[in-house]
Amino acid sequence: MSRIVVVNNVTLDGVTQAPSGPDEDPRDGFEHGGWAVPYSEDAMGRVMARGTGEDGALLFGRWTYESFAGYWPHQTDNPFTPVLNRRQKYVASTTLAEPLPWQNSTLLKGDAMAAVAELRERPGGNIVVLGSGELVGSLRRHGLVDEYVLLIHPLVLGSGRRLFPADGTVSTLRLVDTVPTSTGVVIVTYRPAA
Repeated sequence: MSRIVVVNNVTLDGVTQAPSGPDEDPRDGFEHGGWAVPYSEDAMGRVMARGTGEDGALLFGRWTYESFAGYWPHQTDNPFTPVLNRRQKYVASTTLAEPLPWQNSTLLKGDAMAAVAELRERPGGNIVVLGSGELVGSLRRHGLVDEYVLLIHPLVLGSGRRLFPADGTVSTLRLVDTVPTSTGVVIVTYRPAA
């Protein structure tokens, strides 16, 4: 059985929108893009490499998939590029059509949550969800997240799309690991308590 692992940058007030660049995701007038960049350090890179470097697959929502597919295949001098290119990528979208532009990408057919549940039952490594906030919310509501690896930044933005919006869904988690960084980011790993 595979495990669904959510890996996300998040602020203290729960914002996950546009951590990497000013133009990454300006939806809803968001003006704080790139907020995670000043906090970057080696420990964070090791955690991300561990999460994306194992056998297994990646799972994206449409918005994050299009963002990654438009950027990563063209980064020829970055060690993450070959890792991301060769990994199997699954995409949950009702608006995209195959063939998808990034190699090893597959569009999930039919009901996305049923398709993810089926992927999760297959043997293999972790299925890692990067970004993809709306998809993470759906996975959480359907009890399909096995682990959260959150890079919590010492920052309150006061606006932006949040990892856990007020949707009435209760999730009880247990802490399984904590890694503090020199920049004040705390990397925490949580698993469902039940």
